[in-house]
Amino acid sequence: MSELTDQETAETTAVDEDTTTVAASDTTETADVEQSNQNPEAEESDTESAIEDKRDTAAPKDAPADLEKEGEVAADFLENLLDICDLDGDIDVDIDGDRAAVAIVDSEEGRVPRRLVGDNAKVLDALQELTRLAVQAATGHRSRLMLDVAGHRAGRRAELVEVAKVAIASVKESGEKTALDPMTAFERKVVHDEVLAAGLSSESEGVEPRRHVVVLPA
Repeated sequence: MSELTDQETAETTAVDEDTTTVAASDTTETADVEQSNQNPEAEESDTESAIEDKRDTAAPKDAPADLEKEGEVAADFLENLLDICDLDGDIDVDIDGDRAAVAIVDSEEGRVPRRLVGDNAKVLDALQELTRLAVQAATGHRSRLMLDVAGHRAGRRAELVEVAKVAIASVKESGEKTALDPMTAFERKVVHDEVLAAGLSSESEGVEPRRHVVVLPA
């Protein structure tokens, strides 16, 4: 009877030790999961912001023939859209660096309606995304083409270059960082490029629609 009791005690002790080990393992795994999921929204936001502001440098360059194809598809889509809406305008297609550049410009029949730009270029941005989707549907890969209407982006680019130059001069003189007004992704990219060309660095901070560029000292 004593031997049986000793055996049962040993088995009970072994089971308790196994249970303790499993519980400790579960606790560790639970802690790891909780730590990895502590702030998923912040991680997702950081990832989206990084993609947005570094997309131009991270994306692979397309071959000229592919960019020409994108331009042709975009031009056909926009021409059909203008015809459906009974709007005036011609389509210019070009290649700007590593992306197709398409523009709706004034034609002999009339001027391009400025409402295609919209307040803060919101209509233009939406139209650009629609055009990119049309190109993606036709080519099978994501498009990075840039769309302009009535020279809006070209004019805005010139304005942003001047804004960036003022900020660059201020940072070099004071040695302190300077935050600019909220901008769209296109506008921030123009400023980032200008700051980089001046030998300084910059970063984007905040969330849409208040996301902005901060110019940093060397």
